[in-house]
Amino acid sequence: MVAKTASKRTSAKRSAKTAEYKASNEELLQFYKDMLLIRRFEEKAGQMYGMGLIGGFCHLYIGQEAVLTGIQSGLDKGDDVITSYRAHGHAILAGTEPRAVMSELTGRIGGCSKGKGGSMHMFDPENGFYGGHGIVGAQVSLGTGLAFAHKYKKTDRVSVAYYGDGAAHQGQVYESYNMAALWQLPVIYIIENNQYAMGTSVARASKETELFRRGEGFGIPGEQVDGMNVLAVREATDRAVKHCREGKGPYILEMKTYRYRGHSMSDPAKYRSKDEVKKMRSERDAIEQLKEKILKAGAADEAQLKDLDKATKQIVADAAEFAQQSPEPDLSELYTDVLANGEY
Repeated sequence: MVAKTASKRTSAKRSAKTAEYKASNEELLQFYKDMLLIRRFEEKAGQMYGMGLIGGFCHLYIGQEAVLTGIQSGLDKGDDVITSYRAHGHAILAGTEPRAVMSELTGRIGGCSKGKGGSMHMFDPENGFYGGHGIVGAQVSLGTGLAFAHKYKKTDRVSVAYYGDGAAHQGQVYESYNMAALWQLPVIYIIENNQYAMGTSVARASKETELFRRGEGFGIPGEQVDGMNVLAVREATDRAVKHCREGKGPYILEMKTYRYRGHSMSDPAKYRSKDEVKKMRSERDAIEQLKEKILKAGAADEAQLKDLDKATKQIVADAAEFAQQSPEPDLSELYTDVLANGEY
């Protein structure tokens, strides 16, 4: 007769956190600059797409800026980031120059992937950014692999895998959860729950709408975070990063956020009302919420914030101009970057 033994595993957290990161005035302004840069960049990308300067698919991040800004501010050099096709802001905050990102969108040689990846498949491994992936949920397994590399090499680095509420249903996500928990890999799974997977609301597609609970069967801690509050995001990020760096394995953060535009530029977003979007913009906008905090803290005044916006628009205008002036890849580029030899 085989004796039964009680299995030990880390119990998953089942509560949402509301604490905010105690930011200095300098940090508040940096958060504001980063979020503003992402929004102005995406607005310009949308304009250029409409002008026919950007081809293929194009997925904008407008509305979700607090998620990316809060998380990236809590990472260190050497940590890895991987995401889906809504990747422009992720590349910029990882350290890729706006010129290189905009050039990639327009398919020019000055792009971070030499114009071959476009909007959906840009990479900058020198800055720890590994894409930009068009296959829904594929980046979760790859991000888990990056975490495995960190553990194998005995570093204290962390891998961050971003994915949406739609991708959260994919089978490879759960295979990744299992391996990450089994091997205690330093990976933070970020569910960017923007309420709609393409055109289907979370409530219509998922029996369990609190997606941070999805790791419970594997003993992975998880929590739900206000993804429209950059300070709440940063606070949660610090907890998750600490957990991973201490060798305790993976962590799940579900960011409750909202995208103002359609799933992609070709999506008219008729599955939700204009009033719903208007209400989110007027009551929950991440940039406006942070602006109020900055003014209240005396970190800057209205005039200074307007100057920041003006300077940000100039950076984006410069990136757009550079992208249009950058030449298209030479035909010989069809044969480069096709094969890479692995090194152990």
